[in-house]
Amino acid sequence: MEKFTTLTAIAIPLLRINVDTDAIIPSREMKRVSKTGLGDGLFAGWRYTEPGSRIENPEFVLNREPYRHGQILLSGDNFGCGSSREHAVWALSEWGIRAIIAPSFGAIFHGNCVRNGILPIVLPDERVTALAASVEQNPQDNRLSIDLQRCTVTAGDGRVDDFDITPADREMLMEGLDAIAVTMRRDDEILAFQARDRLRRPWIYL
Repeated sequence: MEKFTTLTAIAIPLLRINVDTDAIIPSREMKRVSKTGLGDGLFAGWRYTEPGSRIENPEFVLNREPYRHGQILLSGDNFGCGSSREHAVWALSEWGIRAIIAPSFGAIFHGNCVRNGILPIVLPDERVTALAASVEQNPQDNRLSIDLQRCTVTAGDGRVDDFDITPADREMLMEGLDAIAVTMRRDDEILAFQARDRLRRPWIYL
């Protein structure tokens, strides 16, 4: 997956609480098992005027300029709650979202983000609200800058917010590694363990 180090981009204000994975991509939009082809279904229930149609709702933020080109999503508490469908993250990624800033996330959704190259950032509700207000005044001039090395978000007015991320999640994102790739980095250790274990318990390998 694509490495995440720094990003300066237009932010998309979507300050709704409890945005669940079915809202992110409704089940009717999940017509394939691959990671591609899901971007059109992103927020389909809000983005289009009728279920199953592709007639855009002009009031929805993703259908307005310059938010169509945003790569950072600002949202409310408990973003990504509901079912564990990974398709929600795949749809966000295909549309172009690289980071999501919210007061909290659904636990499984948070893990799926990291494993698919999207950085989930937790900031206090008042800061997310303030960032959204700043962005809405002038999205182009008030772009947000994220530095994963320093774990900071810099607003258009220069204010810097620090955020926390586990070392393991930070490594996966900065190195562009999914869970399998992280495991394979220890391939020599795994093979050495198997060789020792084969001598100690040969019946396991019959």
